[in-house]
Amino acid sequence: MSEIEDEAFKLIQSNPKGILQSELWKLLNIDSRKCSRIVKKLTDADQIERIDHKSDGVKTYLLKAKKRAIEPELLLAGGDLLPCIGCEEECSVQDCPLLMDWMYQLAIEEFSEDTS
Repeated sequence: MSEIEDEAFKLIQSNPKGILQSELWKLLNIDSRKCSRIVKKLTDADQIERIDHKSDGVKTYLLKAKKRAIEPELLLAGGDLLPCIGCEEECSVQDCPLLMDWMYQLAIEEFSEDTS
């Protein structure tokens, strides 16, 4: 993905309700034709969806990032699931002993993989 495509995708992702294509090209400081090509690439790569939209009587498109499924292995360390999933404790990330233990296990796994 090019730098401008990456920037466009991040802008779209940062707006959960979506962003109008007519606004995107202005935010990126590019012309509408170049924006259309970027949107097409992101749509073809299945990273965003493009929805017909009328804004002040003018046809445009609402762009929304598609949600990706999380890879389960990213939530595991030492066979243990990330403790924050389903946690009901009211703690801060910096002070959570369960999370610190999980992260320690993750570091051990990465170290073991690097040395083998």
